[in-house]
Amino acid sequence: MEATEIEALFTRADGQFAFARWGRPIAPIVFGVQDETLKVVKGALEAVCAASGHQLAETDPELGSNFMVFFFRDWAELPQVPDLDRLIPDLVPLVERLQTADANQYRIFRFDEQGGIRASFIFLRMDEHLAAVSADVLALSQVVQSMVLWSDTAFQEKSPLAVLENGTTILRPEISALLRAAYDPILPPAAQDVSHALRLSARLSKAN
Repeated sequence: MEATEIEALFTRADGQFAFARWGRPIAPIVFGVQDETLKVVKGALEAVCAASGHQLAETDPELGSNFMVFFFRDWAELPQVPDLDRLIPDLVPLVERLQTADANQYRIFRFDEQGGIRASFIFLRMDEHLAAVSADVLALSQVVQSMVLWSDTAFQEKSPLAVLENGTTILRPEISALLRAAYDPILPPAAQDVSHALRLSARLSKAN
């Protein structure tokens, strides 16, 4: 993957370059699903963390859980979740905007003092489109998109996932390699300068 390709993955639609990775182990919790789906989500987290070299944890000392996934049928359910408005400021106006846009997913990140990711909230409204996606593909896709702060346009033309001949869905090898480079402990947890894409590219070159 060339530096220009990496740069594009972290350059937002407004032209701003922004990179951030998790600055702490991920402590997940999933709401609104049965145990079978819960296992699928945690399995996807384990696989992507193994690929990137990041860590999972049972709990976060500050938040308890810092990677929260909500499955539901209607956006109107969110304001009814106890204390969610304390975690998500302006929750009601946000829900109204998402309802108006007929959105089926939304992701929010919180950051620490160094700019690294300290928490993420993933909201999945299970409409007919998301319901048609298998649990393992949906879980892997959401986890990959939550491991770093990708551009809002990063995967519009090409998915971060690939399907093998036997039907198994995997993380595209170049995305897996990029995540491992992103979690190199020598690199800072966040960057706003495009030179960071060159540093990531250099680590990919060494890996090859």
